[in-house]
Amino acid sequence: AKEMTPEEEEIAVEKATKAMTAFTNKYLQISDTKLCADKSVPAVVIKGLAEHKVTLGAPLCPCRFYDDKVKEAKDGYWNCPCVPMRERQECHCMLFLTDDN
Repeated sequence: AKEMTPEEEEIAVEKATKAMTAFTNKYLQISDTKLCADKSVPAVVIKGLAEHKVTLGAPLCPCRFYDDKVKEAKDGYWNCPCVPMRERQECHCMLFLTDDN
């Protein structure tokens, strides 16, 4: 990815945040999950996903620690919706909640 100015990155993150919000709303329906009642939780997660989408080219889960974010984003396991979410509806970020949560 080419280097962006802070202004360009801010605009890109804003756009990506809108896109990740739309994705989240759609995935809530597909997965029959719901958002945390405290809206600050999904807001932070969605912003983190958007920032990763801009800086890494993929919505890498922002709620985990990685030794190598670039490698993880390419690998795809933790790109949202991550494998644990797709397979077992386990969202480490508490973005997508099941009735059990």
